[in-house]
Formats: sequence, structure tokens, C-alpha cells
Amino acid sequence: MKALFALLATGTVMLAQTPPPAKSAAPATKSAAPAAKTPAVNPLLHPETLKAIAPASYQVKFTTTKGDFIVTVHRDWSPYGADRFYNLAKSRYFNDNSFFRIVPGFIAQFGMPPDPKVNAAWEHATIKDDPAKAGVHNTKGTLVFAATGMPNSRTTQLFINLNDNTRSLDPQGFTPFGEITDGMDVVMNLYSGYGDGSDMGGHGPTQGMISSQGKPYLDKNFPKLDSIKIATVVPAAGAAAPATPATKSAPPATKSAAPATKSTSSATKSTRPAAKSTAVSKSTSAPSKQ
Repeated sequence: MKALFALLATGTVMLAQTPPPAKSAAPATKSAAPAAKTPAVNPLLHPETLKAIAPASYQVKFTTTKGDFIVTVHRDWSPYGADRFYNLAKSRYFNDNSFFRIVPGFIAQFGMPPDPKVNAAWEHATIKDDPAKAGVHNTKGTLVFAATGMPNSRTTQLFINLNDNTRSLDPQGFTPFGEITDGMDVVMNLYSGYGDGSDMGGHGPTQGMISSQGKPYLDKNFPKLDSIKIATVVPAAGAAAPATPATKSAPPATKSAAPATKSTSSATKSTRPAAKSTAVSKSTSAPSKQ
């Protein structure tokens, strides 16, 4: 009995020393440190990556401190300009931009970013000049890129014609690429109390200071300026809506579809610039950028 008891005791000890099952071991994958996240790259600091070709026609909605307005772009008016504007709008370049130069009866100018680093990145990102298109002029409500006066110098600054500036700006090579099709009253009411920039003979914001100091300079010295909250490309009609699956209860397509001739508007009406009005005074300086 003593020997048996000893054997059982020994077996108990041996069982107690049996290694724990493999399940209790921590998996190697859990102990590994997570991979470091790659910081997001701001596309606005890399103009060379924003080279998309714009649609033949598209719209951009501007939400401003004064209200909303819509720009309709016609690529055939000014292809290089339309493509540049499309890339800027898609990348949210115009968000928080101020309307830094408002000359009543002439133009409303914008397109300088709030961040000096972004401004520096686009300073030399020029596009080629677009030849004038027959029948398209610097009429009231058209949107145009500003330039330095040198060939192929357009970058990001734009202006909206607040009057018919055909006689003064067409000869200088300013080529419209779009027009305000809704909300022109908003544009006409943008704050203009500061006058033109002092680098152009006035007392308003200067482009040099905007370039070096950005939005803080404008907020401190010109707090009443209107600005763009957000500008976005409007999806094409029907593009955002998911396709509706056919059902047995749906009426035949031939009966529900409206004739194409009734639903399609005339292209000539939507793309023709506004009629000419009184030309601006010759003493008004042309839209320019430094």
C-alpha cells in the first residue's frame, strides 16, 4: 500500500508539472507594433499633380459670406483656363479665399489662398494663353483669369466682370472661360469699401502682403472683406442619384419618357454671352497679378 501510494503521489506531481497547452501562448501577430501612418499630402502644395481635363461644360457653386452664386464653365471658350479652374475647384483651392479687389462697375478679383505656402507653390505654375473665341467677350458676369501682362502668365487669380468690359479688356487678351448663371446679385453686393490695392494707387489690400502673410493680414487690416466659404464642382445632372432597378409595376419606358426635343434646351441660349452694355472708363486699370 505504501508503494502504491507513493506511485500515485509521484504521478500526481508529474501531472502537475505538465506544460500548459499551446492556446495560452500569445500570438506573435498581436505583439507586433502597428505600422506607422503616412502623413496626408496636401495636393495644393503640388500643382504638377493637378492636371485633369475638364468636362466640356460644368458648374461650380460658390458659397460666400454674402450668399451663393453659380459659375457655368464652357471649355470651348478657353480650354486651358477651364482645365485650370476645374482642378482648383476640385482640390478646394478657393476655400477661405477673400475678394481682395473690388472695383465697382469694373471687376471683382480673387484667387489668392489664405496660406502663404500654397501661394508660393502656385506662383510659377502658369498655363498657356487661350486665343480669343469668336462671339465671347468680357461682358458682365463672365469669369476670367488675371495675368501679369506677359505671355502665358496665368496662374490662380481670377476676376468677375461687373460691367461690360469688352472694349477695355478684349484687346488685352483676357479670355473668359465661364459665366455667372445664378447669383449675380450676390457678386454685385460684395464689399468694396476699401478700394483698390495701394500697389495700384489705392488704399486696399496689396497682393504682396497677401502673398507673404495670407489671411491673417486681411482679417486684421480689412475685416469687412467678403470671402469664399467653400467652392465645389456641382455633380452633373443625375450623376449622384443611384440607378433605380426596373420593377413589374413600372410603366413602359416608351410611355413615361418625355420627348428629347421638349426636355433639351437650346445650346446657343445657354452659352451665348450677355449683350454688350456701356464700356468701362479707360482710366480703370486692368486686372493684374504680381
